[in-house]
Amino acid sequence: MNSTARHIWTITKKELRSYFSTPLAWVLIVVFLLLSQGFAFMFGGLLEYQNASLAAFFLYIPWIFMVFAPAVGMRLWSEEHRLGTMELLMTMPISPWHAIVGKFLAASVIIFISLLLTFPAWITINWLGDPDNGIVFAGYIAAFLVGITFLAVTGVISALTRSMVVSFIVALFICMGMIMSGWPNIVSELDNWIGGLGQKVSQLSVLTHYNELTKGIVVSTDIIFFLSVIGFCLYLTAVILKTKRA
Repeated sequence: MNSTARHIWTITKKELRSYFSTPLAWVLIVVFLLLSQGFAFMFGGLLEYQNASLAAFFLYIPWIFMVFAPAVGMRLWSEEHRLGTMELLMTMPISPWHAIVGKFLAASVIIFISLLLTFPAWITINWLGDPDNGIVFAGYIAAFLVGITFLAVTGVISALTRSMVVSFIVALFICMGMIMSGWPNIVSELDNWIGGLGQKVSQLSVLTHYNELTKGIVVSTDIIFFLSVIGFCLYLTAVILKTKRA
C-alpha cells in the first residue's frame, strides 16, 4: 500500500471509529431503515404491486437521503472546527486531500451500510415473485450515488461553519433544491415561463438522473453527472479548507 492510500485509510478508520463509538451512526442507520421500509411498505404499497418490484422503495429514497445524508455529513468538518482540532489536522504530515477523501469515504460507508441493511425488502419481493434483479441492482446503485452526492454537498457546507445545526439545515435546503429542480410540476412551470428552461434546469437535478437509473437504463451521462457533482464538491471543500488554513 503506497503512502497516499495508507494516509487515506488511516483517516477513514479514524472517522469510522468516531461514528460508531457514539450512538450517532447506529441511531441514524436505524432511523433510515425505519423510514425507507415504512414508506415502501406502508405508504408505497410495496406488497400491493401486481409485479414484484422495488419501485415503491426507490420512489422515496431521494427524499429520505435529502435528510439522512446531511445528518451523516454535518459533522465532517464542523466537528473539527468546534473542537479546535482543525489546525492540528491541517498540520499533520498528510495532504488536505487525504483528509477530505478519507472523511468522505468513512461517511460513504455509513450510506452503504444503511442501504445494504434494506436487504429484507429485496428478499421479500424475490419470495413473492420474480423481479428483474438487474433493475433492482441499478436502483441500488442510483440510490447510493444520490446518497454520496448529497454527502459531498454537505461536506462543503460543513467546511464553512463550525455549527453542525447550521451545516445540516443549509445542506438540507440545497439537497431539496437539487431534487425539486427535477420535479415535473416545477419543470412544467419553468417551461411555461421560458420555453425549454424547465428541461435545461431539470438536467441539473439528481431526480432526473436518478429516475433514469432506477428504470434500469444505465447510461454514462447519468453516472458522469453524479461523479462530476461529487468531484466538484470535494474540490470546493479543498479550496475552502486551503483558504481557512491560509
